[in-house]
Amino acid sequence: MTSHRNGTAAAPSLLEAAMSECRPAFRSVAIFSFVINALMLATPIYMIQVMDRVLRSGKVETLLLLTLIASGALLVMCLLDTLRASVALRTASWINEKLGPAYLEACCQAQIAGDAAGTERLRDLQYVRTFVSTQGMSALFDAPWVPIFVVFIWLLHPYLGMIALGSALILLVLSFVTEYVTHEPNEAAENTSIEIMRLSDATVRNAEAVAAMGMMPAMADRWRALNDRETTALHAAGDLSGRLVTLSKFLRAFVQVAILGMGAWLVVENQITPGAMIAAAIMLGRALAPVEMAISMWSSYIAARFAYQRLNEHIVTYPPAQPRTRLPSPDGYVLVRGVSYAVPDSGHPILTDVSFEIVPGEVLAIVGPSGAGKSTLCRLLVGLSHPASGRIVLDGSNLGHWDRQQLGRALGYLPQDVELFPGTVQDNIARMGPADDADVVAAATMARVHDLVQRLPEAYQTVVGFGGVRLSGGQRQRIGLARAVFGRPKLVVLDEPNANLDQAGEAALAEALRDLKAAGVAVVVVGHRPSTLAQADKLLVIQNGRVAHFGHRDEVMKAWSETSANEGGDETVPMWRPALAPKPQKLLEHSAAGDA
Repeated sequence: MTSHRNGTAAAPSLLEAAMSECRPAFRSVAIFSFVINALMLATPIYMIQVMDRVLRSGKVETLLLLTLIASGALLVMCLLDTLRASVALRTASWINEKLGPAYLEACCQAQIAGDAAGTERLRDLQYVRTFVSTQGMSALFDAPWVPIFVVFIWLLHPYLGMIALGSALILLVLSFVTEYVTHEPNEAAENTSIEIMRLSDATVRNAEAVAAMGMMPAMADRWRALNDRETTALHAAGDLSGRLVTLSKFLRAFVQVAILGMGAWLVVENQITPGAMIAAAIMLGRALAPVEMAISMWSSYIAARFAYQRLNEHIVTYPPAQPRTRLPSPDGYVLVRGVSYAVPDSGHPILTDVSFEIVPGEVLAIVGPSGAGKSTLCRLLVGLSHPASGRIVLDGSNLGHWDRQQLGRALGYLPQDVELFPGTVQDNIARMGPADDADVVAAATMARVHDLVQRLPEAYQTVVGFGGVRLSGGQRQRIGLARAVFGRPKLVVLDEPNANLDQAGEAALAEALRDLKAAGVAVVVVGHRPSTLAQADKLLVIQNGRVAHFGHRDEVMKAWSETSANEGGDETVPMWRPALAPKPQKLLEHSAAGDA
């Protein structure tokens, strides 16, 4: 099911490729289904032999032999059915294991891109997994046996075959009618359910604001409105589906009576034997079972189909990052040249023609009014967003040319909103991976958070996040700083790192900045506070997405103050740009190599 463009088949998506790898398992399930359904004939054949031969001959030895053969066939059938279920279950688990990490990454990419889907695609993956591991998929493999059983019944007598064929066709039509009449309400219910989950997640995530400002009644009203919409759609689909399921159950019970009645009449007319009559009833029940199962599990099939479509679209939109050639470890020379960025959907410009550079051991402070593009610039520097034009170069290589894992280890990033993961403090500082205790303590010491951690109930083994110790915003920010400096990164980007810090925290941050400079780390920090600016070597002032000032800190601050005084104390950032500071020789070499 690959897409086609310009007459050529596009490469299959990750989901389609994974399903292709499952084909041997699906073939095994199909083979098991073939043998299981073939062995299902043991019971009607047994009934024919017993009633038409044993009862007439009175030979107990024949009855024992037939019973032994039939029992063996049924035992093998049950074992294969168990094996088929086991293969389906393990296939579903493999799909989840294979695709789970990829969709976790895709969900993160979607969140970074502003997609509100959150973890919904992981729930969709569970829908597909559940469908594969349950009887829904088995019914699909049993369905091809419906005409085969009808043929066997027809061979017993055409009249019986007509009843079987007619009932199978009617049930098949009912299944298509069920799909047609419930498609729209099922889709509406599914989409509304997604909206309910998004609203619920947002409400719980902002529980403090909701409770403090009395927003719960309003949020509850919104939830009720969405729930009423979902309930209406579910009731519409459920009522229609329920009527059709009831009709199918009646039809199946009726045809069982009809085929027995027709069989009895044929026996009276000496056209078939009593054994054939019983065998026809058994085979008809088996023939109609997959169709009835498909109708009863139609809602699960629809949910799995919708989920599969959403999963495929999502992984095509947000494919996993491909590994790249590992480059030499960077030193922290950063060159930003002519970078512009606009909101992807609307095209609204955020940054325009931004240029600056940083060398190892320097601290660049970025200042400007709210909405000027400071946080966007930070996201660009760590590769979370990509410029519409211009280049961001790290040690002579465009940021997009670095392997994502290698680049991540060379970067430290502290966003404005710091979230800690469920786990211990040590886990969070170590970026949730294995790490030596000495490296964790070294990062905490550099971030000046070691003493704070020692005051927690279990020190570095204190559990935070869900079900753990509740930390203040300042504590989370300081632990987030330790996470940012863990592993001795070469470029550290701090977005408003002192937003939640008290005086002691600001002092600790200033000391951490001094240590990073001494260690030869290039640091970018967003912040207006004097304690932050005091550590800066260079100052970048952004206004309306453009560079208003860039240069050495003292020069920029002096020029900024003079311009503000000349304008009568206006505190808006003047559109003035001093000459760029001369580039160190190594940076010039990198820049020249990049331009070449």
